[in-house]
Formats: sequence, C-alpha cells, structure tokens
Amino acid sequence: MNQFALLAAGAPLLFAGGLAAGRLLARRAAEGGTDPGTPVERATFHTLHTASEAAPPLRAGLTEDAARKAVRRLRPLFGTAALGLTDRDRPLAWDGPGRHHEDTVLDRVRQVLDTGRAQTFAVGCPDPDCPVRWGAAVPLTVDRRVLGALVVLGVRESASLLRAAEEVARWISVQLELAELDRARTGLIEAEIRALRAQISPHFIYNSLAAIASFVRTDPERARELLLEFADFTRYSFRRHGEFTTLAEELRSIEQFLELVRARFGQRLRVTLQIAPEVLPVTVPFLCLQPLVENAVKHGLEESVERSRISITALDEGALARIVIEDNGVGMEPDRLRRILRGEGSPTGIGLRNVDERLRQVYGDDHGLVIETGVGAGMKITIRIPKYRPGVHSTPPRTASGGA
Repeated sequence: MNQFALLAAGAPLLFAGGLAAGRLLARRAAEGGTDPGTPVERATFHTLHTASEAAPPLRAGLTEDAARKAVRRLRPLFGTAALGLTDRDRPLAWDGPGRHHEDTVLDRVRQVLDTGRAQTFAVGCPDPDCPVRWGAAVPLTVDRRVLGALVVLGVRESASLLRAAEEVARWISVQLELAELDRARTGLIEAEIRALRAQISPHFIYNSLAAIASFVRTDPERARELLLEFADFTRYSFRRHGEFTTLAEELRSIEQFLELVRARFGQRLRVTLQIAPEVLPVTVPFLCLQPLVENAVKHGLEESVERSRISITALDEGALARIVIEDNGVGMEPDRLRRILRGEGSPTGIGLRNVDERLRQVYGDDHGLVIETGVGAGMKITIRIPKYRPGVHSTPPRTASGGA
C-alpha cells in the first residue's frame, strides 16, 4: 500500500491519531534499525513527516508564499498530477502540470466558495499528453467562513482521491485557524501593552520633568543624569518591538523609574533589591514588572504621608524564577482586589489585571499573580516565571540609533 492509498483510506487516523505511531517509528529509526516497520508503518511515518513540513508555512496564513511551500510538500502525498490552493479571489499556488486548465478550475472553485461544499468535475483537454482529466475542489473553512479551496487534479475520477482531499483540506483549515488564533493573540498582547503605556500617567511625566527642572539651577549634573534616566525610561516603555524581554532589562527600567520617583520624594522612599545573578537572563513578558512597582509607589507614597519601603526580590528556584514585589503601603480590601482582577469596578487597577492576564496567557493559570494584602497591611505580589517555555524568546533591545 503506497502513501496515497493509506492517506485516502485512513486520513483521519493519520492527521488526528497517528502522531504516536510516527514518534514510535522515528524512535526505532533513531535506535539504529534499518527497517522502520511494515509498509503501512513506513507510509504512516512518511505522511506524518510530510504534514509536519507543510504545517509551518500555513501557520503564516493563506498567503502566496505559504501556499506555494505547502502544495510543493503535500502533492507527493496524493501521487497525483497537480495540486493547487486558492483564496477567495485568485489562485495562490499550483504545483504540477495542467496550468492551462486554470480558468476551468477557477469556475469550479467559485461554486465551492459560494456553496461551501466540495465539487468534482471532468476536465476536457485536446492535448493527449495532458495528465489532467479530472479534478476535485474542496473548501478551506475557518469558523464557518470559506477562505479558499484545495484543488486536486488527476488522470481519472477517484472516490478515494476525493476523500483524501477532504481530509487534507480539513487539516489545512486547522492550520489556518491556528494562524488566526496566533494573530489574534498577538493583537491582544499588543493592545494590552498599549493599555499599559497609556497608564504611564501625564502626572508622572509632568512630575518627573518638574523634579528635573528643580535641579537645573542648584545641581546641573544631577539634572542631566535624571534627564538621561527619563529618556531611557520612556524609550524602553514605548518601544514597538517584541512581546518579551529579559528580567535584566525590565529591572533596569524599574531602576530608572525609581530614580525619577526619588528625585520627587527624596528620603521618603527606601528601596531594597535582592537579585540572584542566575535569573537576570530569564525571559519575561514586556512591561510585566514595571506596573507592579508603579502600583507599590502609588499605594506606598502617593496615598500615604509616611515613609515608604519597597523591596524587590528575584530568586533562582530551579526551573523557575520567583519574583516578589512588596510594599508597606495602604494595601486594600481583598474583595476589592478580586473585583479588580476580574475586570470589575474602577479602571485604576488595569496594571494589576493586565499583568495577571498576560502571565496566564503565556504560562498558564498556575503562573498568575499571587497577591497578599489587607487594609493598612501593604501588599506582597509574587510571580513564578518558568525559565524556559517553547515559543517564548526575548527580543534584543535596539540601540538608540535604531529607533525606539
């Protein structure tokens, strides 16, 4: 049984439940065996390997480049004359002979796009050497929307070829749905970061510049240093690339923020840091700590006349980095905190809620914020960041000449 026959007869098994078999065969081959199994097992392994190569391009969406790479990898599975992918407006890729039948194929594809149902059709051709005599067009759907079609062309009518095309089209649709989810996730994260940037209040900017101005006459060197800190802080906070950064970069931005706060409040603010060098390279979501420190300053200084103490600790715990931000500020009622984290009530808690949601999205619900607080008891926020997570990589910071 060749791989096409296996694909046509058992495609749901291959694309839904055959992954374990593929891993088993790969393990056998890695252990030095020259024969990875029976013909059916070899065909299964080949099909899974081909599908794994075709998936990454499709995760970019239904584009010409993705379609061209995908059909080149998928056509050998069918062992047929030609394979094509279209979107709703035009053909995106065609692999194999018979391109002169494109107009006939597009007429059928338009019917598939209108009805959302697969169609088979005969292809008349006066050229006796043309291998294209029959075709099938199958819709590609995401969330009940038809985005395009998979077109399979062969020498003769084949029910098994149609079944295989339908299964592969469903698999392609899953990849396109994952691509849309990736884009939606990226858009959501960007929107959340914009919300955090918007939270950097005009009052903080005004107060920082006013504090810097107060040193211009009395201590020009101090004013210059603060102005450079302010420039670096705003450049980092408003940068437009990368969902992630390193803990070292995030802590550097926090130090700049606190230096500007000290310029305004002087001795009323005391900050202690305990940072393990091993965790400095750990990747963290961009702007995940700065809002928490700003929250500590707000509740520790701006809402109190007493001296404020803020401690920032980052410790190595094996596979995790544990980060704790604690203040002795006014604290809050636990019920109010729960409402803030649910997105209810005042928008002033957007920083806490935003960071909590982003951590859960990236690392899972077990890695959201752990907050201990009470009225008059200050606030202690603990974050547990996995040191390694697939797909989580920091973006190297750009230099000043590279733009913000």
